[in-house]
Amino acid sequence: MFEDLPDAVLRGFEEAKRASVKRSSRLCVHDGDKVYRLRRLWESGFSVDAQDAPNLRGHVQIYDGPRQLYQALVVTSSEEGDERVFEFKWMTPVSDGPAADFERPDDRPVGFLSGPDR
Repeated sequence: MFEDLPDAVLRGFEEAKRASVKRSSRLCVHDGDKVYRLRRLWESGFSVDAQDAPNLRGHVQIYDGPRQLYQALVVTSSEEGDERVFEFKWMTPVSDGPAADFERPDDRPVGFLSGPDR
């Protein structure tokens, strides 16, 4: 079906697909002061638009909007089509609370219910 379409129309489809991925994804990678929007994220790496990204190496942070999700060490990259694919040496989730210096039991109460007199 797509073989009969002109090249300009096919390029338009690809650009629209790329723009929709950019709008729908809130995931981004921060390298110092520079920010790059992610196209895909998996357990051993991520990908960004090839035209937007330089060859990243080293320590980066991955965010979902304003919330930091991971810290990662990027060791290698390659270009596959219109995206640049990066691989992690390690990726660590960032906790959203303070570190505890004691063991938290699994059966601890999640919250307290107030009585009818309060």
